Amino acid sequence: MISRIDLRGDALPEGAALRDLLPRAEFDVEAALEKVRPICEDVRHRGTAALIEYAEKFDGVRLERVRVPAEALAEALERLDPAVRAALEESIRRARIVHRAQRRSEHTTQVVPGGTVTEKWVPVERVGLYAPGGRSVYPSSVIMNVVPAQEAGVESIALASPPQADFDGLPHPTILAACALLGVDEVYAAGGAQAVAMFAYGTDGPDGCAPANMVTGPGNVWVAAAKRYFTGRIGIDTEAGPTEIAVLADSTADPVHVAADLISQAEHDPLAAAVLVTDSVELADAVEEELEPQVAATKHIEDRILPALSGKQSAIVLVDGIEEGLRVVDAYGAEHLEIQTADAAAVAARVRNAGAIFVGPYAPVSLGDYCAGSNHVLPTGGCACHSSGLSVQSFLRGIHIVDYTRDALAEVTHHVVTLAEAEDLPAHGAALKARFAWKVPQR
Repeated sequence: MISRIDLRGDALPEGAALRDLLPRAEFDVEAALEKVRPICEDVRHRGTAALIEYAEKFDGVRLERVRVPAEALAEALERLDPAVRAALEESIRRARIVHRAQRRSEHTTQVVPGGTVTEKWVPVERVGLYAPGGRSVYPSSVIMNVVPAQEAGVESIALASPPQADFDGLPHPTILAACALLGVDEVYAAGGAQAVAMFAYGTDGPDGCAPANMVTGPGNVWVAAAKRYFTGRIGIDTEAGPTEIAVLADSTADPVHVAADLISQAEHDPLAAAVLVTDSVELADAVEEELEPQVAATKHIEDRILPALSGKQSAIVLVDGIEEGLRVVDAYGAEHLEIQTADAAAVAARVRNAGAIFVGPYAPVSLGDYCAGSNHVLPTGGCACHSSGLSVQSFLRGIHIVDYTRDALAEVTHHVVTLAEAEDLPAHGAALKARFAWKVPQR
């Protein structure tokens, strides 16, 4: 069901050589880019008409309007299962606690007497958020996008999710209910690259969508390709690929827990990655044995879980010890990394590359997906080595405010002139000299 990679015995290679030994899903954003380009440009030129046409082509629904009516949001919330509502409200409450603590305050530094630099944080004015709606419905992704944007102070928030044939062309009602709970009333029935294009260019008509400064949220390869296409025109969070879980475990780990956690991410998508890194052959054997009955007892077996677990992106990686295991998981840079070892907190503290780290047997990835308070919009495909998950900071721009007196500027002018001339940019220096009866000292 799941392959093995044996890295024991020989010294582990460094850098890219080690990364190349590890499993990874094939996710060709560049190839998809050529296919989304005409879709994006069509939305640019035809706006709402193009969105309606693509909804019929890709989602099998003929829309009368793209914007979701306010009454549909209210009705979705009214009809929401009370248990689901309570769970969403608790997820929102916990996410607000964590993200509110991420807010940044203005800070002024005195560089020299009379010279200060203030850093202030300004929220993006308008964001377009994307909630997937393909194989599964993700109201949790609505929460994970909306809460940090709201806590950052973003004034204008719009959300798009694919239209559903089963719900008269509206996004899934649980998506709509989550929006209503969060106070988001600008919602569009649009999916894929065309939704990103709608946010990037804006659309026409009385229910048109104003252009956004930034687009965030997970999605399929077409969403990722559209984000790449618009990079430079709009801000993006990340080009999210298939979900990943890596588990670093030793002989103290419970194979039942490990197998269940691998399966939990495999059920997202046939390209989902499930990786166990361990120095215990006994644990590896026990997890393999445990996978079969657990997979047989769950849902989405043939279309998602089995292809994911048996695909080239998933494996059990055997290492000589936890030290080597740490090197492997840092090279892998998992979206979600579980540490199930003795002294798990100490091991977790040494990890450098992961989207989110889950410590010990009672912090599974599923908790982070819904109710830990952390954000589940995380870097994939090894991007955790240079990128972070979605947070309040994602929606803030740091602006430096420079304030110098005449004396403070005079004191440093000779350094500025010297550096400007070293870079062969004499007008830079002249801009300072124009303020003073000052000449460059003769050498």
